[in-house]
Amino acid sequence: MEKEENILGTEKIGKLIRKFSIPCIISMLVNSLYNIVDQIFIGRGVGIFGNGATNVVFPLSMIALAFALMLGDGTSSYLSLKLGEKKKEDAAKGVANGIVVSILISIIFCILVLVFLQPLLNIFGCTEALRPYATSYGRIIAFGLPFVMIGTTLNSIIRADGSPKYSMTSMVSGAVLNTILDPIFIFVLKKGVEGAAVATVIAQILTFILNILYIKKFKSINLNKDCFKLKFGIVKKIIMLGISSFITQMSFVIVSAVINNLLGKYGAETKYKSEIPITVVGIVMKVSQILNSIIIGITVGAQPIFGYNYGAKNYARVKKTLKIVLFSSVIISTIAFILFQTIPDKLIALFGSGDEKYIEFACITFRVYLMLCIFNGIQIPASIFFQAIGKSTKSAILSLSRQIVFLVPAMIILSKIFGLMGVLSAGPVADGLAFLISTTLLIFEVKNLGKENNKQDALIDDTSTYNILNKQIVITISREYGSGGRYIGRLIADKLGIKFYDKDLITRVSENTGLSEEYIENNEQKRKLLEGLNNGYYSGMNNSDELFVKESEVIREIAKESSCVIIGRCSDFILKDNNNVIKVFVYSSMKDKIKRITEFYGIEEKKAEKEIEKINSLRANHYRYYTEKEWANHANYDICINSDFLGVEKAADLICDLVKEKEKILI
Repeated sequence: MEKEENILGTEKIGKLIRKFSIPCIISMLVNSLYNIVDQIFIGRGVGIFGNGATNVVFPLSMIALAFALMLGDGTSSYLSLKLGEKKKEDAAKGVANGIVVSILISIIFCILVLVFLQPLLNIFGCTEALRPYATSYGRIIAFGLPFVMIGTTLNSIIRADGSPKYSMTSMVSGAVLNTILDPIFIFVLKKGVEGAAVATVIAQILTFILNILYIKKFKSINLNKDCFKLKFGIVKKIIMLGISSFITQMSFVIVSAVINNLLGKYGAETKYKSEIPITVVGIVMKVSQILNSIIIGITVGAQPIFGYNYGAKNYARVKKTLKIVLFSSVIISTIAFILFQTIPDKLIALFGSGDEKYIEFACITFRVYLMLCIFNGIQIPASIFFQAIGKSTKSAILSLSRQIVFLVPAMIILSKIFGLMGVLSAGPVADGLAFLISTTLLIFEVKNLGKENNKQDALIDDTSTYNILNKQIVITISREYGSGGRYIGRLIADKLGIKFYDKDLITRVSENTGLSEEYIENNEQKRKLLEGLNNGYYSGMNNSDELFVKESEVIREIAKESSCVIIGRCSDFILKDNNNVIKVFVYSSMKDKIKRITEFYGIEEKKAEKEIEKINSLRANHYRYYTEKEWANHANYDICINSDFLGVEKAADLICDLVKEKEKILI
């Protein structure tokens, strides 16, 4: 690990980006091409109605993928977190529970799709002309849903287990088999859309089998029968960890449903009718996804470079990495823009022939809907960049803004004014608005790199040289902001002659990770509500999760060394299995907290209450997310003390007396 961290901070940035981005690009392209291959062969073998039918059925596959990614990414994050906590048994239970829930949900979803296929097709804009094709294709695809959902769930877990090559091999194998089988079933066996569906399901089964075989090869855990017993708490945590992937994927489902219905409604009023617009726009969106896949792959590959160097205060490397990523992405998006504007007829020809109206509308769609696709080279990297440097709220805003905030409303509003052309015009409107927001946030962030000052610098921790305790005891102090809990902890350490960890703990985490102390202090214990809505471009732990794991490791090391006081950071939960730990929670009235922070932190009184509520909310969210318990619940602690009642000095004395009593009963 240390070697890789040094590489991230010292190796040539261009070389690093190539090393990390190429596998990401391949992975993203495989996912994108999987569906496009079907469209190409169906278009050539069946025609416009065949492609239109697959576009109507496609949202069902995206819903299945949303559940699979939620469980896969959630389980992989759970696995990484529990391994970081040195809890292999819990990690194994998490993986097993994730697999079991994936099986159950996939079977239920398969049954629901088969039973309610026609109403679902109506929701996704199916016309009467497309219905026979969509029904035939959808029924077969439904039978493959359990295989694709379980296979995708396992794919994420396999990557988290440290076998990304195996994961990629299983995906590529399925994609290659699908490409081979499609022409056989469509052209040789003359099975039409049904043949394409069968080819897709067989390919999904191959990926499923390869991933199932890996279960016996897990490197980090050992699975047994007991692991597969469902635990509600574990399942709930997995869903929480993976919900961002679900939300991101479902946003595409919403867009597909809205756009298909609008195209069907307003297309019927034109010479193109409903089927041509539904077919063409579906193809164009999938072609544009190839562009987005390359850009996402480049930026996701640069993510560890952004994160490490930002944390280590190597802002020059952060800026240089961002510059290379943006330049590369804009070059790619510019090439795509030129192709979309100059040879749209050649691009649509890949998906089969059509009449003059089909070709005409395809050219219009490429040129209008993707008019500002060049801006994707800025918007997508900006979103992933903010995620990499721990600015999850900004990342979440940028991730959802284009699809949900701008595109869907623009389609609805513009279609009422301009009809079918209004639907197409919503594309550049959404791209333009998303670009403006992304550029503004990005420029502001780059200008202020390294200029942020921490408002709550922790006092330097003195190292005690004497210890009046005869036995090793660890005191954890959780505290409301402004309650004086940190100072009480400092007094306890001084009175008992034991070590005090707050700033020193940050220093040790910094030494272990290479991240700067400022970065750690600004990002720890501050899980924002919007962080759960972050994008799902990659699976695994985000910045907050990584930081929690590293701090947990350091806290356990510290607890083994000697008696000490540890401030916050879920230390009471991390050390809950240690019988020599005393868990303390310090609180006080709002009036007292306001008085304290105005005096010690120089915050204006009128702003103090809002700041207190904000920080306490962040601490509560952080604690709830990682412990699944309520931060201020007295049941979590051995001692809860109101610092108003006795004052900080006497509160510290009282806790010291209780520590000495605890010392007497320790074996």
